[in-house]
Amino acid sequence: MSSTVTWEARMESKRAFRVGIAALSVLGGIVVFLIAHDLLPYLSSNHDEGVYLQQAAMLLEGNLWLTSVVPDAVRPWFFVQDGQRLYPKYTPVAALMYAPGVMVGMPRIILGLIAAGNIALVGTLASEVFDRQTGILAAGFALITPFFLFISATFMAYAPTTLLNLLFALGYVRMFRRESKRYAVLAGIAIGLAFFSRSYTAVLFAFPFVVHAATVVGQDLYQRSFWTPTIQREAIIGVLGIVGVGVALAYNHVMTGDALVFPYQAFAPLDGLGFGDRKLRGREIEYTIELAWRANKHLIAELFTRWTAAPPLGSLLAAIGVFAFVLGYRQRRTARLSDRTLGIILLGTGLSILLGNIYFWGTFNTLGAVANPTDGFMSRFGPFYHFDLVLPLSVFGSAGMLWLGRTLRSHLSRQFSSQQIRVLFLVLMAISALVGASAEYSRMDTAIEKHASTTEQQRSVAAPFENRTFENALVLMPTTYGPWLSHPFQQLRNGGSLEKGPVLYAQDRGPGLNFLTLDAYSNRTPYRFTYRGQWPGVVTPHLHPLTVHNDSSHQLTTTVTPVGEVSSVQIRTGNDRVVWEPPVNETERTINGSFDVTWSINGTHATLDSINEMAVAQRSDEYEREPPLNGAALAPSTSQGLSSTSIGINGSTRVTLAITFDRPNGDILTYWYQVDVDPNATNTRILWPNERKICDDARYCGHKGTYIPGEKYPGGAAMNTTYTESSDNRTGTSG
Repeated sequence: MSSTVTWEARMESKRAFRVGIAALSVLGGIVVFLIAHDLLPYLSSNHDEGVYLQQAAMLLEGNLWLTSVVPDAVRPWFFVQDGQRLYPKYTPVAALMYAPGVMVGMPRIILGLIAAGNIALVGTLASEVFDRQTGILAAGFALITPFFLFISATFMAYAPTTLLNLLFALGYVRMFRRESKRYAVLAGIAIGLAFFSRSYTAVLFAFPFVVHAATVVGQDLYQRSFWTPTIQREAIIGVLGIVGVGVALAYNHVMTGDALVFPYQAFAPLDGLGFGDRKLRGREIEYTIELAWRANKHLIAELFTRWTAAPPLGSLLAAIGVFAFVLGYRQRRTARLSDRTLGIILLGTGLSILLGNIYFWGTFNTLGAVANPTDGFMSRFGPFYHFDLVLPLSVFGSAGMLWLGRTLRSHLSRQFSSQQIRVLFLVLMAISALVGASAEYSRMDTAIEKHASTTEQQRSVAAPFENRTFENALVLMPTTYGPWLSHPFQQLRNGGSLEKGPVLYAQDRGPGLNFLTLDAYSNRTPYRFTYRGQWPGVVTPHLHPLTVHNDSSHQLTTTVTPVGEVSSVQIRTGNDRVVWEPPVNETERTINGSFDVTWSINGTHATLDSINEMAVAQRSDEYEREPPLNGAALAPSTSQGLSSTSIGINGSTRVTLAITFDRPNGDILTYWYQVDVDPNATNTRILWPNERKICDDARYCGHKGTYIPGEKYPGGAAMNTTYTESSDNRTGTSG
């Protein structure tokens, strides 16, 4: 009878464990989904997310790379350009895991599922080291660990790789304890995929397991047992793991042409492991041992004091858990993979992750500025290169908490009744929950504010694209952070093919590339996306359709609202320019009504024709005071019976008209209108309308001051341009 009761109690414990783990896993998945959906609806400040999502879309289209006749125009962030090929610097494992969610249009569901899987595996592994109560509590520790939540809510490779690493660990443990070849297969496949996903991460995690495997195999061989069941199972893991390595090398060969050159090395050869010169894009440093130690010292301090469960209580409990483990707490199994051995392996995993990442300069980059926790990715996500530490921290944190509780209960039972102890524990648990929740919130609050700020900025950019249907559109995008798409506007990215889809994004990098792009995708309707304001920040966006006009010449009339005394009118192309200023003897330069400038473009010249219906008169001393940028002389010509001034056009170029006013308060304001021009043998193409800007306190607009019709500007400033084609006198208006 007692054996039956014991068995039933054991089954009830097992059932309760499964229910508890399932409940915490589902809750964790929901929390991560909500963070991703509500806090990061436009993705995060880490623009790698767009890379993985576009790679997932490519895999769904059956593409490992993209091909374009204008790869410079459509190159996404962190893609390698190889001739006309474009491929991601990242391997496709994480993207493949995200692909089902991308396919059904709900990719964030996959984030929740991966998070739930990681929580369940952490709890299960904790139960293998200690007991089921510890396992349930460890799952809870993982659930409330800030860096686990924030990193899991992003489309990057850290959480998916950890899922594979944890599957490997579970397979390895149960391979021994259940003498199962099926678990050996699981372990081998998981670690092979983990290596393919993030090679160094997999190596650091698996290293203590490899040491254990080598030890047990060595013991069998030493006893002249050459093909024992243990060796057979270890061989299965080894062979499948090597297959994973082989797949990774084969992928390298297909993508880079060299099996030993990973795509991330093809993207940036000096971005990798080791000390010395390290470089990624424009960031280059001498990564010395001293710098590595200084950076990682601050990073580890941040990790243990700001990013663990209820920081720093989670770290303190983990330290207590290690102490209890050393004392032999809750160690039952004594087989070849005993509880003590497994605990040592998990401690070794934590140590190898901490030490191994010192050798990788990426840990330095997470901090932004060394010793400044409010800067860089560390302040928003926590230590994503140390993501696998969620396992040892949760396992030993929960063990430490239970050891404290059981030890305290043992001492109190000598002085108090069971009922009194229960009341005391309830009070202590309530106090601990309040303190822990307060610590958790205070540590997460800064990160939440930073993510919320990023979301508001991206929301302002996304406004013209939301609730809008495109049909075969081509959108020219600003190069805010250099010659990349999806950087920083990663929600505005291309899909898995550059030939399909309702909209194709391309870079606005000047008339030469723009016209090549328009020719390459001539079946698409062109648009230009611009914004007014300073990025990063909340900006005012503008998306306007474009038209390519092809004729022998084009006449434009730009009308602006005067905001003071006219200072100058200039037209430039490349480094050449002509400048008109009011005559020196003109006493009154304040203009009532509108100020009109007529200018024209043909296949050879851009011409400043008339200003407020007056013939253009160039001051005789103009170039003594302000010579052309390249010293070009003025070439007078005749246009519609008026004296005019022209500059030459040679090939695709951008012609700019700038009208500057001196305002009564002493500041200046410049109207700036640009037209992309592409001359050919017979006609000239213009892309219309082009960029329009109103620049406050500046003569040269550069990349700021985008003009958006209908918006409010200083002093009621406004501009409008009309054009006339010579062949049929058709006109058009640009607000």
